[in-house]
Amino acid sequence: MFSRIGIIGAGAMGRGIAQLFASAGQQVWLYDSRPEAIEQALQFNRQLLERSVAKGRLSSAELAATLERMQPAHELADLSGCDLLIEAIVENLEAKQSLFVELEGLIASDAVLATNTSSLSVTRIASACAHPERVAGFHFFNPVTLMKLVEVVRGERTDPAVIERLVQLAEHAGHFPAITPDTPGFLVNHAGRAYGTEAQRILSEGIATPEQIDRILRDGPGFRMGPFELFDLTGLDISHAVMESVHDQFYYDPRYTPSYLAAQRVAAGLLGRKTGQGFYRYEDGQQIRSPESRFEPVTIDRPFWLDSLDPALRAVVGSVLRQAGAELEEGAEPSQKAICLITPLGEDASNCIERLGLPAVRTIAFDTFSDLDKRRVLMRQPALDPALEAQARQALGADGVPVEVINDSPGFVSQRIVASIVNLGCEIAQKGIASPETIDRAVTVALGYPKGPLGFAEHYNPVRILAILEGMQTCYGHEPRYRPSPWLRRRVQLGLALTAPDAPSPM
Repeated sequence: MFSRIGIIGAGAMGRGIAQLFASAGQQVWLYDSRPEAIEQALQFNRQLLERSVAKGRLSSAELAATLERMQPAHELADLSGCDLLIEAIVENLEAKQSLFVELEGLIASDAVLATNTSSLSVTRIASACAHPERVAGFHFFNPVTLMKLVEVVRGERTDPAVIERLVQLAEHAGHFPAITPDTPGFLVNHAGRAYGTEAQRILSEGIATPEQIDRILRDGPGFRMGPFELFDLTGLDISHAVMESVHDQFYYDPRYTPSYLAAQRVAAGLLGRKTGQGFYRYEDGQQIRSPESRFEPVTIDRPFWLDSLDPALRAVVGSVLRQAGAELEEGAEPSQKAICLITPLGEDASNCIERLGLPAVRTIAFDTFSDLDKRRVLMRQPALDPALEAQARQALGADGVPVEVINDSPGFVSQRIVASIVNLGCEIAQKGIASPETIDRAVTVALGYPKGPLGFAEHYNPVRILAILEGMQTCYGHEPRYRPSPWLRRRVQLGLALTAPDAPSPM
């Protein structure tokens, strides 16, 4: 493993890495070009550890020992005896290259250089070094001590023994090491592109408002934060820069295309919580949400017809409609008066209506990907009678569950977001960037998703996910953004789990 660790950069990431390894028993030296930053970082860590003592999580003796293992380095040369050096400086290629070149002149030939970069190529950083084989990525997430994941990134010339040593160190410190090749976004920032990018597209097409999208994704798939809340928390300038970087590095693959809306909002300074205005407004740092719309009661004088034969769904819908005093028809075809509820997968309502030959004036779509006990989602289309929309909205919320109505969209909101996440996760597996198990664990730990991409697929059924992607691709004129990953398609066709490898493990 490593016995002496030098950390360059005393910001949030550097001080967090220092605390992590000092707490794990490693001797750590912290350097920064600004001497006051070193002192501030060590004092910050001391205060955090003292709180742990006050809460009974750490003894006084353990506190003293941990603090003793965190020492300041006043000159870069003070790190010359370290066998691992981790840089956590500004995210700039030239700055990181210059630092590593300088360190190579100070350290032993078998010392390892690790970069905490989140978006730059490890191979490019290493290319300036005389010994690129000892350079690797060691990307932590903020706050370092709580986010129990680190990406261990192998550059094109990284020695496998270096990766193994970093993996052992991460495990010793209680972190899960996600080993990944040097690809754009590594693993987590790559897998995270679908959530916000697709939400931005939904917004740009006028399908739903930011608050609607956030509510639907919190109450349906179960995300802790909606994408627009997350943009505001992170800062849209940061998020948009990552989206542009990944898109550019993948040579403009349509899967990663950012939204022009984000670029405009960044230019306008609507960055989120830190500027007081983003997709939400903030007062004293607190998010101000708009109250959900209330509607005047209407008379429900129509029966309803549901295209799905699924008995569980019909039971739920029928029960709610009875509470509203409405009837769910049982016939294979709707009556002349019935409000028609359709349940498309990946199609927009307009396409589904034409395919089924239903009367557009009285047909509205109902999303089966919603958690029907928390929030129900209806999707109007341009020919729908507004009076019948009002009846459907009221009837399907008769038991007090909120009903969201959005504009016509291939895949509603939840379907297209979840399918995009699954598809990107499958593509990451297909590229050999990480195993399905590592993808899911990394995404749930680092991004806080309720399930990983492959876990979402198993929950909703991979067959349905593939149908959604194919429906979306058809409705968007076979746009390559929604092309199903071969990993997903093949396993659905063969009836295999999405965790099934391409080749059997060697005996």
